[in-house]
Amino acid sequence: MTSIKKFQVTFDCAEPERLARFWCEVLGYVVPPPPGGFATWDDFKHSQPPEQRDSWFACIDPSGVGPRLYFQRVPEGKAAKNRVHLDVRVGTGLVGEERLAALEAECARLVPLGAVHVQTLYDGNDSCIPMLDIEGNEFCID
Repeated sequence: MTSIKKFQVTFDCAEPERLARFWCEVLGYVVPPPPGGFATWDDFKHSQPPEQRDSWFACIDPSGVGPRLYFQRVPEGKAAKNRVHLDVRVGTGLVGEERLAALEAECARLVPLGAVHVQTLYDGNDSCIPMLDIEGNEFCID
């Protein structure tokens, strides 16, 4: 029998810590403790050579169930549609107007954080709200 592997989801981005903190708010994730030997993340950053400071950041599911999200700084900006995106599942088990209301409420919570509402897709039963995060990466409220 093949064993299940743990994995992380990695984002290429311009501002790793800012994007990680955005996703902490979206998903209820937290910033993990700083590396061993450092009291704070600022202490860790200041120990790094200037060219490596702020080059990555991560966040984790406090329950330990969801994957770790890792954000790494890259020099190029986003150029095209994501090949992979996150679906934020807030409407599981709901249908019709009840589902749409739950998705719209989540959308309304995320827009003040910097998310962009792209459109609302609703066919009378099923719904989905495509959005953009603070660096323009697509994700869906589903």
